[in-house]
Amino acid sequence: MPLLPFTSRLIADVGISLGDEGKGRLIPEVEHELRHGPHPVTVVLKVNGGANSGHTAAGIKLNLLPSGVVERGVAHLAIGAGVVADPRKAWWEAMPLEKKGYNVLARLVLDERTMVSDLTHRLLDLAWEDYRVNVLAEEPRGSTGRGITPAYADEVGQWQITFADFLGDRADFARKLSQRADRALRTIRHVCQVSPETFASFFDKLSAAELRANAEALELGVFTAAEFDFIRFRGTEPFSLNLEALIETYWQAGRRLAKNIGEVRELVLRELHAGHTIIGEFGQAYWLDKRHGYSPNVTASHTFTPEFFESAGIPVQAIHTFGVAKAYDTKVGTHVFLTQMDDTHPLAALLKRLEFGTSTGRQRMVGWYDAVEKGDALRYGGFQDVMINKLDALTHRGEWNSDLLVCVAYEDAAGVRHHHVPRNDAVRKTLRPVYERFAGWSEDIAHVRHFDDLPVNARRYVAGMMRSLLAVAYQGDRWPHESRLPNLRYLGVGPEPSQIIKDVPPTSELIRL
Repeated sequence: MPLLPFTSRLIADVGISLGDEGKGRLIPEVEHELRHGPHPVTVVLKVNGGANSGHTAAGIKLNLLPSGVVERGVAHLAIGAGVVADPRKAWWEAMPLEKKGYNVLARLVLDERTMVSDLTHRLLDLAWEDYRVNVLAEEPRGSTGRGITPAYADEVGQWQITFADFLGDRADFARKLSQRADRALRTIRHVCQVSPETFASFFDKLSAAELRANAEALELGVFTAAEFDFIRFRGTEPFSLNLEALIETYWQAGRRLAKNIGEVRELVLRELHAGHTIIGEFGQAYWLDKRHGYSPNVTASHTFTPEFFESAGIPVQAIHTFGVAKAYDTKVGTHVFLTQMDDTHPLAALLKRLEFGTSTGRQRMVGWYDAVEKGDALRYGGFQDVMINKLDALTHRGEWNSDLLVCVAYEDAAGVRHHHVPRNDAVRKTLRPVYERFAGWSEDIAHVRHFDDLPVNARRYVAGMMRSLLAVAYQGDRWPHESRLPNLRYLGVGPEPSQIIKDVPPTSELIRL
């Protein structure tokens, strides 16, 4: 069964849950599908976020760089203006990949308007978490500690430093970074009320985190441990920095990338006019959007399709959106998780062995597939194609041998059903999930490559996920013509690039199961 053509040569790779859906593996699939046709993928654009949005592609773990890194046929790896990027992190990620044979730096283009994040943002990130816990006595937010929110706060406050600054005068850069450091230190000391001892510990914490994150680079001999020493930036007095070391380190890191700084908007338009395809790779997911999610469990950027145009700097036009999800749900942080499984559930015990954050290594919570969240992402965000990953993780084994659940609505104490996610978080917290049950399967599906070869119960569960998602999206409305229904284009049955089913029937046929 041939795959349907994409509706645009602009493609958005977005999550329709709360992140961690496996968006990184979509990039190689689309690239391979289009490689030998008239519209090959020539640009993969990182649209939003920063080094907090971890993706895994072809076994390579990435944070800041686009997942197009793993596909040598992709000519351009672009970082859009909607990203906050630490130049040191770009270097730390690129050099080990170069050592392993991936051509990164010759393909990398950082937009001149991409915002520079730095150590001061990471210190603020840790300080605000300390403030939340020790001053406000609240639960920790679970930040990645990469400084993403403080970096975007500088954009909102009109204090931007952009990569264009590395093409200018060092004295101007030094002045801006000095002012940024002064604001950060005053905030940490007087607003966040961090103790001198805690402030000093931040540098040790960051050093340990980066030594752990860059263990492979150390093993490869690309860097020495001194590269990840943050203690050298700590000043001699409490709440002070070694400003000269900070300025020189970041100036040199930015200057090393000077040849990679350019006009992403011109690149995208040129490749589009040449008939090529551009994929926009998004970090996080719809329900972590800073406007549409639920504070404080949101990110600091916009995480869905419209941001493609802002980050690329091109006019709004037709775009093909790919919604990516897992066959069950995961969350990390202090989210309201209506479909969360009890930790003692045998399936929860199995899934939690798989589920750790790419960026943080934090244990994820696991739950049943929530079609209400995903259906609303379709209703209000829109997508043409779907990719569902990790169906294989639900196979019966050990003590796990019962039914699978799909959340199709929420219900309040009076028995009133809600078919969409309430925008009022206080209301949402009072609801309970309404489930449909699906029989499970015990057959190993990791080697299945055709939909019709899946066990019948696995096929019915997949159909149930799609039908429930669409029932939410079109609740109270007429369903669109079957030719316009979103299709399940790829179905993941294992972590390897080859473990994908690509012949799922059209949605109109699938839902009849």
